[in-house]
Amino acid sequence: MLFHLFFTLREHVGPLNVFRYVSFRIVAAMLTALLISFVLYPWFIKRLQLHQIGQVIRDDGPSGHFSKKGTPTMGGSLILFALVIPTVLWTDLTNPYIWIVLAITLGFGVVGFIDDYTKIQGKSAKGLSGKMRLLIEFGLVAAVLGFLFFGADLGYTMELTLPFVSTNKASLTLPWWLYLPFAAVAIVGTGNAVNLTDGLDGLAIGPVIVAAGTFMILAYAVSTDLAYYDFVDGVRVLRRFDIASYLKITKVEGVAELSIFCGAICGAGIGFLWYNTFPAQIFMGDVGSLSLGGALGSMAVLTKNELLSVIIFGIFIMEVFSVITQTTSFKLTGKRVFKMAPIHHHFELKGWKEPQIVVRFWIIAIMLALVALASLKLR
Repeated sequence: MLFHLFFTLREHVGPLNVFRYVSFRIVAAMLTALLISFVLYPWFIKRLQLHQIGQVIRDDGPSGHFSKKGTPTMGGSLILFALVIPTVLWTDLTNPYIWIVLAITLGFGVVGFIDDYTKIQGKSAKGLSGKMRLLIEFGLVAAVLGFLFFGADLGYTMELTLPFVSTNKASLTLPWWLYLPFAAVAIVGTGNAVNLTDGLDGLAIGPVIVAAGTFMILAYAVSTDLAYYDFVDGVRVLRRFDIASYLKITKVEGVAELSIFCGAICGAGIGFLWYNTFPAQIFMGDVGSLSLGGALGSMAVLTKNELLSVIIFGIFIMEVFSVITQTTSFKLTGKRVFKMAPIHHHFELKGWKEPQIVVRFWIIAIMLALVALASLKLR
């Protein structure tokens, strides 16, 4: 909303012209999200403690987690608030991509909120059934993707960009009946993968911030033309530099506004991490992990980086596959591959300290993000 106000007034107040630039509004959104987090979290934590809204711990989990019982949870509610407000303030609200990603983020947040509320009310680690949760998530994503492809005239393609391969050399275009299920699985899978990763203090939010920062760059790259002046025979000429064409990646018009959304995720995530770092004063709960995962999955699809996201989401995918491997092995052979799944619990039971696991997973997430960004040039 502030963007629209300042954009209208720019002709009368010269300095307000700076709000035209996506790069400036990324910083504005990030700082707004940080400010909201730092101002509201102390009050929010006290309110959760007052109403005894605390974490329920699994009976079969690592013994070191029993001391965390009762720690305020559902902190993801404030992450959502600190994410949505800057997005509404600083983005172009006429851009349909903003509403698409907000619909999925808030929809997954509602599912997570119901799940958290059910656990707290029942004083049990079991919330919504897995089938019910997946049914709601897939239904929501199907409706949003249906609007994206059939309800909005965005010229959005069903082309898949191959990592490390130039679009001039190879790409893969799927029929709608194959691409839509693929995109839905990518979004829902990412949401639940982040949810699985959220098991230690600061473990999930670190890779979320790294992934959001990566997509902030990718969203800007796939949609932005840089303007610059050149001199031809002494005459200054305005030229445009198409980043997507230069990098030989799929161009998606209008997606640059989503980089502001990603900036807000980074700001809200860093603000939350201040209170979630070991020992955590608050947990994000499913309301936070599902909504943030849904947001990141949406970014992968909307920026046409569905396959590259396999690298960016490496930590989340590792957590999911550790659970799949453990479950499959136990069903087929009666033996466990890991001491406990998800894999961060395996390292806990091996004697690694919680901060060690968290920081090392963060380092891996940063390395994978750098590999993903390097792929833009290694084509």
